[in-house]
Amino acid sequence: MSIKGIIDLTEKSFLVIIAFFTVGAMVQEVMALIEQRKVELEDLLLMFIYAEVLGMLGAFYSSHRIPIRIPLIIAMTALSRLIILQGKDGDPAILLYESGSILLIAIACWVISHLQDRD
Repeated sequence: MSIKGIIDLTEKSFLVIIAFFTVGAMVQEVMALIEQRKVELEDLLLMFIYAEVLGMLGAFYSSHRIPIRIPLIIAMTALSRLIILQGKDGDPAILLYESGSILLIAIACWVISHLQDRD
């Protein structure tokens, strides 16, 4: 087996492990929500992140590449969740930095989508 074959096999193995761990984490989150009998916005955003990770893995297996917009959307969702978890007691400067990061990522998504539309 060539080095490239070993690297490809290792990559696919890790992606399968990531998929199993993502499903496991989602099941744990759902079980915790059932026990708490309460669903909050940060819980929904976390489950959305899990769904996007699985979507990214599915996109990789169908096209053998990861569309750049999927990780960017995951990053925006993670930053949004972070802002929500910080609550009202957080430092306003940090809120501005995180919001600015979301804006920059959104602009990057817009630019990428317009560049892909031209091709």
